[in-house]
Amino acid sequence: MISIVIPSHNNLRHLKNAYASIKKHAPQAEVILYDDASTDGTWGWMLQTATLDRNCKILKSDKRVGHTVLYDKGIEAATNEIVGIMHADMIMGPNYVENVVKHLKPGVVVCGTRIEPPLHPSGPEKIVHNFGLDFDSLDIDSFEEFVNIIQSKDKDQTTKGMFAPWVIYKTDFTQLGGHDWGFAPFPYEDSDIFQRWILAGYELVQSRDAFVYHLTCRGHRWTGEIGKNDEYFDQAEQKARQYYIKKWGSWIKNDPYQFPILMPVYKKCAIIQNYQPSPLDDWFNEINPQDSSNFDIVVELNTNTFTEEEYHVIVNLNQIVQETNETGTFQVGNLTITINSLADRSKKLIFIDNNDKFV
Repeated sequence: MISIVIPSHNNLRHLKNAYASIKKHAPQAEVILYDDASTDGTWGWMLQTATLDRNCKILKSDKRVGHTVLYDKGIEAATNEIVGIMHADMIMGPNYVENVVKHLKPGVVVCGTRIEPPLHPSGPEKIVHNFGLDFDSLDIDSFEEFVNIIQSKDKDQTTKGMFAPWVIYKTDFTQLGGHDWGFAPFPYEDSDIFQRWILAGYELVQSRDAFVYHLTCRGHRWTGEIGKNDEYFDQAEQKARQYYIKKWGSWIKNDPYQFPILMPVYKKCAIIQNYQPSPLDDWFNEINPQDSSNFDIVVELNTNTFTEEEYHVIVNLNQIVQETNETGTFQVGNLTITINSLADRSKKLIFIDNNDKFV
């Protein structure tokens, strides 16, 4: 059997629909509900639900820590060898569990296919179809009818992509250390772990006949009004973005199916004249010139002459170095770029240890 983890912060109205869909389509699944310090009655509802459902396990955090941490804590509490996650604003479709698990084996991660209302750009990794824009306008019967039709057309089909919801063997999840809690509370923890799975040799598979209806962004981003970011999210997003760039040295790249495109990771530094705080702080640590030989890439710049084009060179520097594939010193505009080594350090990022991270 499978254990499905759903963290939730003040998202009870959506969570009730998510839970009901699991009970309808996967009644034997262990559902692990994690209350992330909600104030909307979530814990009271969870207590009541758990007394009626022996397959429901409930957990509570006294302070808000975010789903990056609670996915891991929920998976740790799971009693089944197969574990998966769902967002609180997702509705499970018919045959979802059967149609992801049939592709699962050790070393493989399988994700479902999202059906979403037209709130984000379309893409081949999902289906855009409006079955309701909010918890109280869902047309679940029409969604399920649509799923039954699509499942017969795309039976057993797969593509390469990765997005929540996904399933994995618990041992495969835990052996890499789970999510990186440096991204807590969210976001970008998913892009990080997807890349680490690939670097560890895992196969990522998207099942094209396993569906959820995903309202999108309701768990942490659009908490008050559709399309309007929550202030807490904006602050968390900025912190997580900086952490991602510091860790990987370049920004997220995916193919049209949302399959990660891996960039090499280099140890980079900057020698900056006339230093002033800027977006460059996300990309480099400023050092003394005599220490530069210890780094793979050294960028020398003067903030008085720094241009927008040179900023884009720095943003894409990992890819440029990969394509150039040469060591030496080069002049790009006002930038002096010295490449000392082409050694890719990305595999050193596969395993993480969250014991030294304070959430």
